[in-house]
Amino acid sequence: MDAKDSLLIPIFQLILSIFTNMKKMEYRVIGVMSGTSLDGLDLVFAEINFNDEVDFSIVNSETIPYSAEWRQKLSSAINLDPAALHQLDVEYTSYLSNVISQFIQKNDIDLLDAVCSHGHTVKHRPKDGITLQIGNLPQLGKALGIPVVCDFRVQDVELGGQGAPLVPIGDKLLFNQYKYCINLGGFANISQEKDSQRIAYDICPVNTVSNYFMQKIGEEYDENGKLARSGELNEELLEELNSLKFYRKKPPKSLGVEWVNSDILPLIEKYKIEIPEILKTYTVHVAIQIAKSLDDDPSSDVLLTGGGVFNTYLIEELKLRSSCNFIIPDNQVIDFKEALIFALLGVLKLRGEINVLSSVTGAKIDHSSGRIYEP
Repeated sequence: MDAKDSLLIPIFQLILSIFTNMKKMEYRVIGVMSGTSLDGLDLVFAEINFNDEVDFSIVNSETIPYSAEWRQKLSSAINLDPAALHQLDVEYTSYLSNVISQFIQKNDIDLLDAVCSHGHTVKHRPKDGITLQIGNLPQLGKALGIPVVCDFRVQDVELGGQGAPLVPIGDKLLFNQYKYCINLGGFANISQEKDSQRIAYDICPVNTVSNYFMQKIGEEYDENGKLARSGELNEELLEELNSLKFYRKKPPKSLGVEWVNSDILPLIEKYKIEIPEILKTYTVHVAIQIAKSLDDDPSSDVLLTGGGVFNTYLIEELKLRSSCNFIIPDNQVIDFKEALIFALLGVLKLRGEINVLSSVTGAKIDHSSGRIYEP
């Protein structure tokens, strides 16, 4: 080997190293989200690119409502013994694969890098080291024939975190033009940049409670908050709700259905009042708790997303209690922001980059969470 050849070898190795370590910059992914309000499965097909700032385009989106049978199965899953819960996990994973496959076929989607799925939360008791989302079994990747990224919460709880909320990394990367990002779903959660770090936490239950009482009268939800608007305000109940210990806790903090079942529903039901009065009082309670989380500055932009945005009475009550500038985006962002961000979480996992922030969850470190299942 002459001197010329010996010089070419390290140059070739350097070029090879550069190409080997270059990360893919554009991704075609499906994000799947099932929330605690049990409205249904939210699916988005999105293109996410990292060429400059992280950017996205939602190409297709759809909500698949849960049947009455699936709503009953999921709402009662928390009470199942381990064997029955495992069987439900298998059934739900199969159900997910069918829904996702139909979404792919309907929209003629190809060249997918991954399906990124949240699963459905059955148990969330982070102080006991427990969080469980069903639908995150390896069979999902095998059934779809596509890489699957899922089970995003478990690692964070193992690292001492709350396992929630996970959406704030998406707020930071995709929606950082807003001072606050608030999602009004089964629970209300808030995200903001403070002292050069992202802070986020669950504020209070929203649709988890209102839908529970609407279903007692045969309705799925209170459209536009009409029934709540018609009710009387129960000052005594309102005071008790606002006095709950959770609201005095400092972040990081998160909520699960367990807390609703143990602290919220029994408190409301002991009053033995009519449902319009319950809904009115609870809606005002939600507005008060959200307003307390804001700085009441008219120059502060607040992005509102999630199904609760369509409750016009809730939004009116919120605006009565805060001077912030509330921004309601287009319906696609309102309905599918969380599914979009779980698509982003999956891409970050594929890239080996941080997708969970310790400043948000209280975990020991920032980390890249989730499991990757190859087909």
